[in-house]
Parts: sequence; C-alpha cells; structure tokens
Amino acid sequence: MTDRTDKAGLQVSRVLADFIDDQALPGTGIAPDAFWAGFADMVNMLGPRNRDLLAYREELQRQIDDWHTLHRGKPFEAAAYRAFLNEIGYLVPEGDDFTIHTTGTDPEIAQIAGSQLVVPIMNARFALNAANARWGSLYDALYGTDALGDVPQGNGYDAARGARAIAWGRAHLDAVAPLAHGSWADVDRLEVVDGMLSPALRDQGQFAGHAGSGATLTVLLRVNGLLIELEVDPTSKIGAQDRAGISDIRLESALSTIMDCEDSVAAVDAEDKVLAYGNWLGLMRGDLTEQVTKGDQTITRALHGDRGFTRPDGQEMTVKGRSLMLIRNVGHLMTTPAVLDAEGREVGEGLLDAMCTVLIAMHDLQKTDGIRNSVAGSVYVVKPKMHGPDEVAFAVEIFDAVERVLGLPANTVKLGIMDEERRTSANLKACIRAAADRVAFINTGFLDRTGDEIHTSMAAGPMVPKGEMKNAAWIKSYEDRNVDIGLACGLQGRAQIGKGMWAMPDLMERMLAEKSNHPQAGATCAWVPSPTAATLHATHYHRISVTQRQDAIRAGGPRGTLDDLLTIPLAQGTNWSDDQITAELENNAQGILGYVVRWVDQGIGCSKVPDIHDVQLMEDRATCRISSQALANWLLHGVMDEARMMQVMQKMAAVVDAQNAGDPAYRPMAPGFDGPAFRAACDLVLQGRTQPSGYTEPLLHDWRATAKTMTGTAQ
Repeated sequence: MTDRTDKAGLQVSRVLADFIDDQALPGTGIAPDAFWAGFADMVNMLGPRNRDLLAYREELQRQIDDWHTLHRGKPFEAAAYRAFLNEIGYLVPEGDDFTIHTTGTDPEIAQIAGSQLVVPIMNARFALNAANARWGSLYDALYGTDALGDVPQGNGYDAARGARAIAWGRAHLDAVAPLAHGSWADVDRLEVVDGMLSPALRDQGQFAGHAGSGATLTVLLRVNGLLIELEVDPTSKIGAQDRAGISDIRLESALSTIMDCEDSVAAVDAEDKVLAYGNWLGLMRGDLTEQVTKGDQTITRALHGDRGFTRPDGQEMTVKGRSLMLIRNVGHLMTTPAVLDAEGREVGEGLLDAMCTVLIAMHDLQKTDGIRNSVAGSVYVVKPKMHGPDEVAFAVEIFDAVERVLGLPANTVKLGIMDEERRTSANLKACIRAAADRVAFINTGFLDRTGDEIHTSMAAGPMVPKGEMKNAAWIKSYEDRNVDIGLACGLQGRAQIGKGMWAMPDLMERMLAEKSNHPQAGATCAWVPSPTAATLHATHYHRISVTQRQDAIRAGGPRGTLDDLLTIPLAQGTNWSDDQITAELENNAQGILGYVVRWVDQGIGCSKVPDIHDVQLMEDRATCRISSQALANWLLHGVMDEARMMQVMQKMAAVVDAQNAGDPAYRPMAPGFDGPAFRAACDLVLQGRTQPSGYTEPLLHDWRATAKTMTGTAQ
C-alpha cells in the first residue's frame, strides 16, 4: 500500500512529496503550498483535455481500421485513401508559409552541428558520462574500438596500434585543418608566437586559442564550429614517442545530451520517478556524483568544469566542459500512480514530468557562474510520441501553465518535437506551427515511426518483414521531408534538426563509413550510443559543413511527397517459404524477449542486447514496439497462428536464457515459461493490436509492477 499525503487535494506518494518539498523546491523561491496548488490546478484543467486527445487517437484508429477492413482484397487507391484521411481529420491543411519565432537558444541548439547522446536519467553513472562527453579523446576512440578495422588484443599498450591511431588522427587534421605547408605528420614542434600558431594553418581563422606554454601546451582549433584540442605533453607516454610531443587529439564531441525519462528507462512508480528526478536535480545543481569501483580503486565521478584559454587576440575565453543537457519527458499517454487526482485517478505522467523537470531546471536558471547548463536561460524539454498538431498545441498549453505556476518568463521552456508518429510526420508543418514560439528541436525516429506505421495500417494486410522496412517508399520521404519542412519553417540557425540512433555500439568502423549520411542529409545533430561514438561521429561534422548542406538542400527544392509518405508497406503478392516465415518470427521473438526480460525483471530500460546472431544492439521500447507490432500484424492476417507464435517464443526464450547465462541477476524464462517477463513478451504480441497506438508501455509497466511486488522491491 503506497503511503500518500494530501497536497492541495491531490493524493501524492509521500516519497515524491518529500523529495519535492525537501530537495527540489529549496533554493527556487517557490513555497511548497504554491507549488502543489499550482500543480493541482494544472491537473484539474489539463487532465480532461489529455484524456480527450487520447480518445480522439483511438477514434481515428477505429475509423482507419474500418476503412481498411472495408477495402481489404481490393486494389489500393492512393487518392481515395488520402481523401479519406482528410475527411476524418487525420490530415489537416498545411496553411501558409511561416518562420518559427524561437529566441534565446544556446549555441549548441542554434549554431553548432554535432553529435547528440540519449541516456537513461535513472543511471547516474551513465548520465555523468554523457554530460562529460562534451570532450573525448580521438586516440582512445580509435585505439579502443574497431574503428581502425580490428579490435585491440591483449591488456598492455600496443605501440604499433597506437601509431596507427596517431597516423589516422594526423591524416584527419590534414583533411579538416590543413597546414599552410606540409603535413601534420611531419610537424616536430608546436608553439604560439604573438598570437599565431606555428606551423601556420592554411586558414589562420581555424586557430581558436591556446592554454599553457613551452613544453606543455594545448592548442585549440575550430572546424565548422567544433573545437579540436591538440595536447602537447612530451613527458606523457604518448607524447614522449611523438615527434611533436602531441599526447592526444581531443574533440568536442557530444554537444548535447538528452537526459531521458522515457523510452530508455523503466519508471513505473513514485520511487522510480524520484530516482529520475533526483539525478536531474544533481545535474542541474551541478553536484551529482557517483562512486565507481574499478579493481581495487574507487573513483568519484562528477561533472567536468569549464576551462580557460587565451584567444589569438590575447583575450581570455571560457570553453564549456559539458554537453548541453535536454530532458525528455514522457508523452501524453501514460499515467502514474505517484499522484492521484481528486477522483482517485492516476494523473497524467506527462503533466508530472513537465512540472517537476522544469522546477528542477530552475536551479540552473538561477545561476550566474559555476557549472551552468544553459547560458541562454532556457530549459529544453523533448516531448515524444505526439500525434499531430493538436497534441503539440496541448504540449504548449502544458508548458504555458508550468511557466505561470513557477513564475518563469514566457517561452523559457523550449520544446523538442519528436517526429516519430505517422500523424505527426504527415502534418509536420502544422505541428511546428503549433509550437512556433518554442520549438528548438525536431528529429526523425525511424524506430517508433515504423511501429506506428505498422499499427496505423494494421488492418490493411500483412506487412513486409522488419528488415525490409528501410527500403519501403515511405521511409525516404519521411527522412527527406523532415529536413525540408524544418528548413522551410526557419529552423536553420534557430533550432536543431536531428536524425536517429546508430544502434550497433560495437561496430564503429561501420559507423564511420555510414553515419556521415546524417550531416550530409542536413541534420545538425544525430544520435549516437556512447561517448566514444560521439567522438568518432564528430569527425563527420569536421568534414561536412551542415550549413552548406542545408543551403544546397533548400536550393534544390522539396523532396519526397505526402503520397510517398502515406504508402503502406504491405507485402502484396508475396509468398514466403516456411523457412522465411520461421526466420522472421524467430528474429522478432528473440528481440522482444531479450529486451523485455531485462525491462520487467531488472528494470533496465535500455541496454546492449544481443540479437539472434549475437550482434550487440542498443534496444529500447521503440525497437520492442516494431517487433511486437510486426508479429501482431502477421498473427492478425494468418501468416502465423497463436500456437506457432507460442512455440517460437518458447524456443527463443531458451536462446535468450543462454545469452544471459553470465548475468548473476538474470532469472531464466525456460523451462517454466510462466514468469512475468515471458508473459509480458507474449502479451505484447497477443494484445498488440489493441494496445493504444501499439505502444509497449502499458503492458510493460503492469508486468514490471507485478515483478517488483513478487520480489519485494515495490513500495
């Protein structure tokens, strides 16, 4: 039984109430009574609107299901389908051209293109590592991964491998910051004389500053807005072997980090929410620490400070030591048992997130020095899983209300729109218009977007296998239109235009070869799975000017069409062999089980999960949504039946058990197949069609709460 206390008519879990009153509010100037009264007003005013929007989602889905059922077996007519979507209000008029009005954004949002991390806020170590990933060692990233074409062997330092990393780094400098004469590989001394770097650069404007002097020197270069540090220390192990004494090349890497309260966490009760909010509070105050034990040493992790440099003109400059931190709230769907309204209903979790995360960010807004997040005085909230412009407008209403309660200037909160639902991407211009004063971020999320693609058209027929989705007609239009519409609405120089995750954290050679397509596509940020990946991906932004790419894209005119975007990826006329069906079923079932077993039993919302071929993939609820919706679709249309699905799930449960045999906290699913994790995975398929928008959250939350009760960890 949850211990609750009355707060302005709300029944609030005591652990949450105590956290807000005793930790989050002190120092903000807001009294507890004013906070809770303001939040109660928000719940009473906006709660009914939230429920109405969710009901409208379901009504649209019902009408779409009925249309597809009525037309099943008939030739698909794109014009008739689009007319139907207009008629029911799924598609809305684009309206006149406009430019967003967002002001007061930080340089990492408006001016500089670079890597972006997404990290589960409930893990303090991960959060600190991500915040500190503003800077990363290029030598370490090359040496410690397969970026050089192979992985390091043994435990000691391999001088030959180190020389390969150094040569790669020197060649990169030749490409992005060439010298006036000769190669970086031939430099035997770096020095700064009268504000000039020696040896001279071809473009002297790329020399941004320096720190130190003589034998110990740090040289700062700037390439496409990103900083590069050349550390000279001939007394270090690497520097002693380098003819110029360069001990490292450090890159400005993760310019921004999304601290995630959503897809990458498993937060199902008040205790979980307090852990998330507590880590966010530590980041905003700047005092979050974490003890990390390595061997017989214990290290205290904390946020990195800023550093001082001297510019070429002799003036002092400060270089930021941390990523700009955004906070991702949950969407409009979920409710939370942490707070009950006056009718005894769970309140919208998105309302609670909005109020608490912005309150906590006030600790940063009120600083004038020290470890600061936003120097522009903004709070960046990424809002996921919104369906269409009405829901974006509702998010704006939420933050209007939050600012009134907290006494913040209008539009302090900047909004990130995740373009990851079909109704949002089909109406993207109208969605941006709805948040024209706040929008600071749009991005494409191929994973959730694919899950919604399957669910929206679930009744139309069997879909192509998961691996073929990236070749479907809608996906190229989706990716191109997101950039085109963002540029047409004036996001260049005002807001980020993002691209999705590289999901294979151990395959950095492939990432270096392929992920340059994101800046090439005009994206000012793209997601990477680790600080190391952020450093390697930064090299793409050195080589590609995103501003120039955006200018060229705008000059070339719009790409993709709405008709392409609305093309349903049906497997029409396909006759799969039984082996092909089995392979697809096993691939999806293994992915679901591998992710869900950690989510339900251990509360891990995002991690490296081996796929059916033992390739480590970053998995979160979005990937799980694709697999569960894909199987639910094939089940609905008779590609498989329930008996075969259960047979495959049991077979793959044994595979997943074997893959996790080395984890002492792991609870096997076989041979009983009766634990909450296995049952949750099966429910995601069996009930996939009836889940709201095909989301995995409702079932995962219920089964995680059950598992916590069974193990005695629920409060």
